[in-house]
Amino acid sequence: MEEHSAEKKPQQKLNHDESLDPVDPYTIMAKLFAHLSKAVVDRFGEAGKEAIREGVRAFGEERGRDIARRAAAAGQPNDIRSYLPNYDMGRSDLFEYVTEYHPLEIEQSFTRCAFGDQWKKDGMEEYGILYCQMIDPAIARGYNADFEVEHDKYLLEDGYCHFRFKMKGSGNGNGADAEKKREGGGNHGD
Repeated sequence: MEEHSAEKKPQQKLNHDESLDPVDPYTIMAKLFAHLSKAVVDRFGEAGKEAIREGVRAFGEERGRDIARRAAAAGQPNDIRSYLPNYDMGRSDLFEYVTEYHPLEIEQSFTRCAFGDQWKKDGMEEYGILYCQMIDPAIARGYNADFEVEHDKYLLEDGYCHFRFKMKGSGNGNGADAEKKREGGGNHGD
């Protein structure tokens, strides 16, 4: 009897390639934002940049209102103390930052940010900065009209982000304790 065997194809072994690993949502959203922004700016120029900024502002204010609702649901006021504990975006090891609590303000410095790192990697800083310039002040405004953020350093331009959060006009940050915390996850970001 003649043996009929199906031709066996050699099995290929794939070497592990990190580009085949699942992509985290921060990377996907950073890429989406950059590509949408680039298309709008390429087509509409400066007016396109303003439209992107306006969209980020509206998005940020909505997020801020949601953070205030989270604080209220926990029985907390929408003051400086309740902002970071009720923040809407968790952190992972894709973010590295230090948070310092002062009597009248909260100060944060980010040396690693999933969004900024991706925009730099892709050469999309010009579009990512449109997000960075607007998002945190808009979130703060949505959270509390008297809450403000000074964002004076940008990872995309300065190599790190620096923020100061404070209540305007009141002269008191509603009692944030003066302590320094090093955090690896769980609070502010974009």
